[in-house]
Amino acid sequence: MAMETERKDAAAILSVEHLSTSFFTSNGRVNAVRDVSFSLRQGEMLGIVGESGSGKTVSSLSILQLLGGSGRITDGKIIFDGTDLVSAPKKQLRNVRGARIAMVFQDPMSSLNPLMPVGKQIGEMIKTHQPKIKADELRSEVLRLLGLVHIPEPEKRYHSYPHEFSGGMRQRVMIAIALACKPDVLIADEPTTALDVTIQDQILKLLRSLRDEFQTSVIFITHDLGVVAELCSRVIVMYGGKIMEEALVDDLYENPAHPYTMGLLASVPNVAQDKQKRLQSIPGSPPDMIRPPAGCPFAPRCSYARNICGAQEAPRIQVGESHFSRCWLWVPEAPAENNPFRKAGGEA
Repeated sequence: MAMETERKDAAAILSVEHLSTSFFTSNGRVNAVRDVSFSLRQGEMLGIVGESGSGKTVSSLSILQLLGGSGRITDGKIIFDGTDLVSAPKKQLRNVRGARIAMVFQDPMSSLNPLMPVGKQIGEMIKTHQPKIKADELRSEVLRLLGLVHIPEPEKRYHSYPHEFSGGMRQRVMIAIALACKPDVLIADEPTTALDVTIQDQILKLLRSLRDEFQTSVIFITHDLGVVAELCSRVIVMYGGKIMEEALVDDLYENPAHPYTMGLLASVPNVAQDKQKRLQSIPGSPPDMIRPPAGCPFAPRCSYARNICGAQEAPRIQVGESHFSRCWLWVPEAPAENNPFRKAGGEA
C-alpha cells in the first residue's frame, strides 16, 4: 500500500492539523494528544472511539481550548471558517464557543448549575451571544428549544431544577444549551454514558434528527462501538494520544486494519456467539503518557508486534478507499521475517 502524504479536504468545515496538547503537572508533562489530524465535513457525523485516556476528549476540548490552567496546545492548527483557532484572539474564540461550535459534555449533572432553573441556564447561552434580545423573545426561544429536544411540558419544566430531571432529561437540556445558537459544529462527548438503552436510543435519534434538520456537523465521542455503528458515517480510532485508524464505519467493522481496532471489535458482545465463551479482552495497560513510547503506543499489548513497532512510529498508510491505518504490518518493506496479515491471507 502507498504511504499517504498530507490530505486536505476542501469541503471540510473544520480541520485539525497536527494537533498536540499537553498537561503540565507536578509529576511531569502529560502528552495527552500527539500529532492528531482529521477533518469534519458539513452535515457529517464523525465518531471518535478508544479506551479511556486515549485522547478523545482532550482532542475535542482543544478545539474550543477548554483545557484548564495546566493544559496547553503545544503544536498544530485548528482551522474553522478559514481561521486558525489556536492563534486567534481570545475575543474571537469566545464568539466561536457556543455560537459556532458547541459541546455537550459527558456528565450533565456536573455541567448544569444545580442552583439555577434549566430555563434560565439555556437562556444564558442565548443572551451571551445575543445581548439585546428581549425578555419575552428569550423565553419563547428557550421554550422552543425545550420542545425541540422533546422535553414534555416545556412551560412547566422551564422553572425546574436539574435534580428534578432524570439523567436522560438532563442530557436533553445539555443538548438544548448546545443548540441554542444554532452552531455549525456540535461536539457530543459520550452523551449516552450511564443512560439505560431506551433513553440512549432516544438521545441518538434526537442527534440524528437534528443533524438531518439543520445540517449540523457532529463529532461524536464514545467508547461504545455499537453506538458508532448506528449513528456515524466515518470513525476515527484513537490510542495513546494518536489516531490508529480512520475509515468509513462499514469498512472499519468489516475490514479492521489495526490490531487495536481488532481488539476493540473482538471485545464487543455478539448475540450470535457461543454463550459459554468468555468475551475477549485486550491484555496489558495503556501507555504512560508522561513517558510516551518512541514507537507504536499499542506495541506492548499487540500480539502482532515486531521489533520495529517498539522502536519507531509507523507511517499513516492508505489501506483502502477512505481507509487509513498507522501500523507497520501494512508496510511490505518493514523489517520482519513474517507478515501476520499475509499469513492470514490478507494483503499488506
